Amino acid sequence: MNKKKLFPLALVPLAATSLQAQSNIQTGRTDKRPNIILFMVDDMGWQDTSLPFWTQKTHYNELYETPNMERLARQGMMFTQAYASSISSPTRCSLMTGCNASRHRVTNWTLRKNTKTDAVSNTLEVPDWNYNGIAQVHGTNNTFIATSFVQLLKDNGYHTIHCGKAHWGAIDTPGESPYHFGFETNIAGHAAGGPATYLSERNYGYDEAGNSTSLFSVPGLEKYWGTGTFMTEALPQEALKALDKAKKYNQPFYLYMSHYAIHVPIDKDVRFYDKYKKKGLSDKEAAYASLIEGMDKSLGDIMDWLEKNGEADNTIVIFMSDNGGYATGSGWRDEPLYTQNFPLKCGKGSAYEGGIREPMIVRWPGTVQPGTRCNDYLIIEDFYPSILEMAGIDDYDVPQEIDGISFVPLLKQTKNPSQGRSLYWNCPNIWGEKGPGIGPSCTIRKDNWKMIYFYETGEKELYDIPNDIEENNNVAALYPQIINKLSKELGKFLRQTNGQRPSFKKTGKPCPWPDEI
Repeated sequence: MNKKKLFPLALVPLAATSLQAQSNIQTGRTDKRPNIILFMVDDMGWQDTSLPFWTQKTHYNELYETPNMERLARQGMMFTQAYASSISSPTRCSLMTGCNASRHRVTNWTLRKNTKTDAVSNTLEVPDWNYNGIAQVHGTNNTFIATSFVQLLKDNGYHTIHCGKAHWGAIDTPGESPYHFGFETNIAGHAAGGPATYLSERNYGYDEAGNSTSLFSVPGLEKYWGTGTFMTEALPQEALKALDKAKKYNQPFYLYMSHYAIHVPIDKDVRFYDKYKKKGLSDKEAAYASLIEGMDKSLGDIMDWLEKNGEADNTIVIFMSDNGGYATGSGWRDEPLYTQNFPLKCGKGSAYEGGIREPMIVRWPGTVQPGTRCNDYLIIEDFYPSILEMAGIDDYDVPQEIDGISFVPLLKQTKNPSQGRSLYWNCPNIWGEKGPGIGPSCTIRKDNWKMIYFYETGEKELYDIPNDIEENNNVAALYPQIINKLSKELGKFLRQTNGQRPSFKKTGKPCPWPDEI
């Protein structure tokens, strides 16, 4: 059992306490702990927004319209170096467990029970990873057993609501259901990681008799079938109803607003589509832009609810994406893709920045200074201890070892827990068949340096990220001592966490660890 200590909420500044007390007087609540909303977007490119997370605006920031992301940033702190895994399930499992993907071994996306989702390689055999996902109980092979932070929130008096995409475990395993991880309410969450369609005209993937036509059919939204309600609008409507109910309980709530957007298919949201056609975009480009703005509209709807219901001053709102947007040439469905990670290199499935760097914003009235930016890095497993610290939960026992470190000190601007810290990624899987940087790899980021090691070829790439955000200049040959140091540290971490590696089909031998070559 791992007993994790966190800082108590008593360390929250007096200004925050005053705001919370005033809000609680208005609502009649006796529990003064803050509500927490995690607003998670799927497959969002770093520049799929009018809010620049770089030092300058780009053409894409001028093209897209996300006024509510801008609104949230004015009220909170933007993070310019927030990292996740490059694939959905690994990110979401790290979020829920506080573990690095190397430890929980859900290193590719999950769907069918006992079925790997890897592409075929002529040279490599992927390891026996946890393709059944995470679970809170034993009894299912190829799962990682953990207690979610949501369960801890629930056990400590929070009302917990899930809305949208889950994607933590395969069909017919405990991990497929949000109820099994501490959520009291589940809206449309199941095993699949994407929607069959966003269109109510197609019943979100069901036929007229109510039969699912796809493993990606989105459940629980029958009341919206045939109404013309785009799914990105239906989900927040249901979330707001759940918040109305939660408000009557007079207890703090946690809402995981986890959109399926802006994952493919690129269906058009007619509320915003014509606007982008008039800007000269193609049909697909306009549809993609409409998906983005529909997602942003729902963020605004939730923020409006907080203000109208007297909960704004006592609610933390966190905005995050699970991985980078698709990059052209990723090998996904062989269709042109319109997401934008520029100036970052590549996209989803890749070890390059375009696959792992995400847009992130945190609003915490009285604690986070409005309109600020944080350029220090963090990673998705840090959300686990951070959210628990926000909720004042400072003492708990869980079966898993927590890799995450709380980023609350960054929010308070008291210290930098990332200084001298290393971040790690391990993807011994084959997500796509083509595209730069997509293939079995492990990666380390320490201070300015980032090293990527490709299992199949044994090649190592080194980048000075702050000075080469586009990763155009591989300087591995210039700094052999740094390569050697990072290789040793990465190899040590992978062994300590029981990380996995692929094997060569020809010999049956495992690929070398990064410090063995």
